[in-house]
Amino acid sequence: MSGGVTPPVHQDTAPRQPQGHRSPPEVHQELGGDAWAAGKSPRRPQGGAEAVGCRGPMRPPDPTKTFGGPWIPQRGAVAAGSSARGKGSADPLSGFLWWCGRAGVELSPKVRLSREGAVAGYGMLAAEELEAGFTIPRAALLSQHTSSIQALLQEAQESLQSQSGWVPLLLALLHEYTASNSHWQPYFSLWEDFRSLDHPMFWPEEEQRRLLQGTGIPEAVDKDLANIHLEYTSIILPFMESHPNVFDPKLHTLELYKQLVAFVMAYSFQEPLEEEDEDEKGPNPPMMVPVADILNHVANHNANLEYSPQCLRMVTTQPVGKGQEIFNTYGQMANWQLLHMYGFAEPYPSNTNDTADIQMVTVRKAALQRAKSEAQQRLVSEQWDFLCQLEMVGEEGAFVLGWDEVLTEEELSTTLKVLCMSEEEFKEYKEQDGWEDDSEEEENSTLSNEALSRLKTPCKKLLYDSVLLTLESYRSDLKAEQDLLNNKEAYEKLSRREQQALHVRYGQKRILHQLLELVH
Repeated sequence: MSGGVTPPVHQDTAPRQPQGHRSPPEVHQELGGDAWAAGKSPRRPQGGAEAVGCRGPMRPPDPTKTFGGPWIPQRGAVAAGSSARGKGSADPLSGFLWWCGRAGVELSPKVRLSREGAVAGYGMLAAEELEAGFTIPRAALLSQHTSSIQALLQEAQESLQSQSGWVPLLLALLHEYTASNSHWQPYFSLWEDFRSLDHPMFWPEEEQRRLLQGTGIPEAVDKDLANIHLEYTSIILPFMESHPNVFDPKLHTLELYKQLVAFVMAYSFQEPLEEEDEDEKGPNPPMMVPVADILNHVANHNANLEYSPQCLRMVTTQPVGKGQEIFNTYGQMANWQLLHMYGFAEPYPSNTNDTADIQMVTVRKAALQRAKSEAQQRLVSEQWDFLCQLEMVGEEGAFVLGWDEVLTEEELSTTLKVLCMSEEEFKEYKEQDGWEDDSEEEENSTLSNEALSRLKTPCKKLLYDSVLLTLESYRSDLKAEQDLLNNKEAYEKLSRREQQALHVRYGQKRILHQLLELVH
C-alpha cells in the first residue's frame, strides 16, 4: 500500500509510529475499518523526505498471487540495462521496461527485475553491489495530475471530494486501465487483471469469519466495503453518468472499482508533507509509482524511496550484495494490518512490529464481572463514563499491545487505575479532573513489560481477566496454532489464506499469552 502521516487504520488499532507518537483514542474510534477511507495511503515514510513501503509477503513465490503475466524463470529475468521488447510484447516485463525507457525512468544496470529469486511475485535483485537502483521522473508517476483526464478531474474537483481523498486517482485508474490507447497500458500489463489481489475484502464472508474471527480484520473489511459502496454510488456513478463519452458504468463497475481500491491500498505511495506544512495541510493524495511498487517488503529493509521536486530516487540504506533482493518497507505494521491492506502476513517471529488488541469495552466487561453488588456496578459505569469524558476510552477503541510494551500506554494505565479505584478514591480523582502529580503520572504512563509486571495487584487482576476474555473471541487456542505450525506436513496442506490467517492469529495470541505471564 502507500507512503508523512499516519496510515489508515481500522477502528481499534493504530500502527506503531516511527517517531514514538501514540495516537489518541479518537483516532482508534473514528478512522473506521476502511484502510482507504481515512484519506491516507498505506505506504508511509519513516520521516523526513523519505517514503517507504512496498508490497510483498515473506514467502516463496506463489503463482496464484502473481504480479501480472506468466511465471518468468531465471534465464527469463530482465536486466535493467538490457534491451526490452516494445509494446505489444507477449512478455509483460519486457514491455514494461520498454515503457520505462520511453517514460524517462533510469534503471541502474546493476539491478534486474525477476520473479525468480524474489520472495513474492516480481522483485528487484542486485546484479552487482549497488547504492542506487532507479530514478523516476515526476512525469512517469500515475496520478490525478498526470492522467489523460486530468483537466476533467481538475474541473470537477469540488464534486469529487470524499472522506478517502482517493476519488480523483481512482477515476484516473478506471479510465487509464480500460482505455486501449492509454499511455499506461504497459504498466498495467504487469497485472493482467486484479483478481490476483487477495485482500480479505475478496474472501467469502464465511471464510473471513472462520479464519479471522478475533483478529479485528472482519470488522475492518465490513467498514471498507460499506464505504466503497457509498463512495461509488454517491460520487463515482454520478460523475460517470455526466461524462458518458469517457466512462461507461457497464464497463467501470462497482466490482472493478473495488479491485482498484485494493490496488491503491496495496501499491500506491503518498508523498510526505514538508515538516512546516504538517499542521496546516491535509495529506497529499496517493499516486502510483511504477518500478518502486515492484520492490517487496521486509521489516529489515535495505532501500528507501526519496522525493525531490524533479524525481523520486531509490537508494540503499545498507549494503546490497550481488544476488540479494532489494527491499522497501511499509513501515512498522502489525500482521493484521499487512493482511488487511496488502493481503499477506509475516510468519512468526519475523514481524517484530506485530501487535495484539484488547478492546476497551472488554476491560469494562471484566470490571463489571468482578463487581459483586449493584453499587459496585454503578461505580464501574460512572468510572467508565468519566474515562470517556477524559477521551481515554471509547466504545470502538482498543488498547494496543506490542512485544515489548503497551503502545497505548497512557490510555491503558489510566483506565486500569480508574476502574480499580474505591468510591472515595474515585470521588477525589474526579474533583481533580483526572489530574495527578507529575511523578505519579510519569510512573503510570510508561507500560513496558517490566512495568506491567510491577502493576498493583487489582490492576493486574483486571488486566489478566481482560486478556482471558479477549482470547475467548478466537475460534482456536494457542496450542492448536502452535501444533499446526510445528507440523510441516499439515501446514503445507493449508490453503494460502489459511496460512496467512494463521500467522495473524498466532502472533496476536503469543503477545496476549506473554501478557498473561507478566501479570499473573
